[in-house]
Amino acid sequence: MFTGIVEEQGVISNIATGKNSATLFIKCKKVLEGTKVGDSIAVNGVCLTVTTMGKGEYTADIMHETLNRSSLGQLKKGDYVNLERAMAADGRFGGHIVSGHIDGTGSISDIYEDDNAVWYTIKASKDILRYIVEKGSITIDGISLTVAYVDEQSFKVSTIPHTRKETNLSEKKAGSTVNLECDIIGKYVEKLMGFSDNGYLEGKKSNITEKLLAENGFI
Repeated sequence: MFTGIVEEQGVISNIATGKNSATLFIKCKKVLEGTKVGDSIAVNGVCLTVTTMGKGEYTADIMHETLNRSSLGQLKKGDYVNLERAMAADGRFGGHIVSGHIDGTGSISDIYEDDNAVWYTIKASKDILRYIVEKGSITIDGISLTVAYVDEQSFKVSTIPHTRKETNLSEKKAGSTVNLECDIIGKYVEKLMGFSDNGYLEGKKSNITEKLLAENGFI
């Protein structure tokens, strides 16, 4: 489990590619502190296992499924990546609950400045946008951010200078692909309620009524 608070920007020092897989060689410092082989580190929001460790560098394997669902396959030698170690049991939730299992990718369609803030507009599929709500949380390349606007084609986030300094957002341009993970709570609620892909309950009536909500103080 992660929180979406990036600890460090690592640099891709090498990529070994297989037929349908890859191994990333990542230069870094902070996230190696207290880390051992087998631990998890989120790379641009994707939970990957540390397979080897050296001085100032570690490796992580990427399987076919991960390459298909994320932007990791587009990485090149010298690229910066956002890194976060799995949350310690006694750590603080500075961001929100992040699993490191992304829902898919989006594309940055626009970037513009607003005084000290920079706004990013990100286009995404309807399958992802259905879980994104205004003022809710979204993870972009492993960064926990607040949704400022959402419609049927895209959503927007506004970032402060500190976020851009500590992450690779400053390297992004219009057209860049980013990894997206929606707030997991909405997905669990949908599953437990039995909603189908079109947003309707599948073959059963919900036990949640207006009366039940009122009796429990929700109305």
